[in-house]
Parts: sequence; structure tokens; C-alpha cells
Amino acid sequence: MVVNRIGDVGVVLAMLIMFDCFKTLDYSIIFPLIPYFSGYQYIFLNFSVNLIDLLSILLFIGVAGKSAQIGLHV
Repeated sequence: MVVNRIGDVGVVLAMLIMFDCFKTLDYSIIFPLIPYFSGYQYIFLNFSVNLIDLLSILLFIGVAGKSAQIGLHV
């Protein structure tokens, strides 16, 4: 389904950016590091975006797409 693919893209992009910035995908390591990256700007699609905001949005897209919610259900 297209809905599932939208969720897959959101999750995969978030995971790639997390690994690029934190060098790990382990949440028990990432969560304590969040305060140190609070003002960090990440270049995504030629736009400078706050890293934490970008990861939050991409993970939200992943969750909403995988569970077929918020207008993504067909």
C-alpha cells in the first residue's frame, strides 16, 4: 500500500539522519545526547532545519503512515 510506503520513507530517513548525527541507533544513547544537539542545524533538502524538529517530524510521519492515520488512510 502507498500508505505503508510513506511511513517507511519517514522512518528510514529519520534513522539515517540519527545515525549520521549520533553515530548510533540505540535510543538509550541518543536520549541523553539530545540537550547537546538542541540548537544544531541540519541541512535537509537544501534547507537548514533544527535537528530535533526534523527527527520529530520524520518519526511522526513514519508512525502516522505505518498506522494509517491522520489523513493517510485510503
